[in-house]
Amino acid sequence: MRFKHTDRPGFWFGIIDFLTAGLFFLFYMPLGGLQEELDYILGRKTQRYWKAYLLGLPTLFIYTIIWMSRIAEELKAKAIEMGIEGPHTSWWHMFGWNTFGILLLGPGISTHRFFVTLNKIERKMNEDA
Repeated sequence: MRFKHTDRPGFWFGIIDFLTAGLFFLFYMPLGGLQEELDYILGRKTQRYWKAYLLGLPTLFIYTIIWMSRIAEELKAKAIEMGIEGPHTSWWHMFGWNTFGILLLGPGISTHRFFVTLNKIERKMNEDA
């Protein structure tokens, strides 16, 4: 698979998603091809974001944050496995910034690091293809 989007602006994606209460990624994950890219990179079919979003509604989006944090940890493991230098996203980086750092632009910071790691993985996979 050849990746076309290897320069996504993670910080702004995180801020937009926060301001729209998760609706941005609800549409971007399937329409922007992100869900399929994650499936391919991680080597398995991940839970669809819309399901994590719906399960997050009654939990004030804690479920959704935990879901995204798990994906972040898997991306970190993949980046390390591929020999990509950090800093990488991680479970704690995603969870901590989206909960404890929420008033300090945390969603933007955590999503930025998530997409930096994802973009590095995709660039490396494009080079190796």
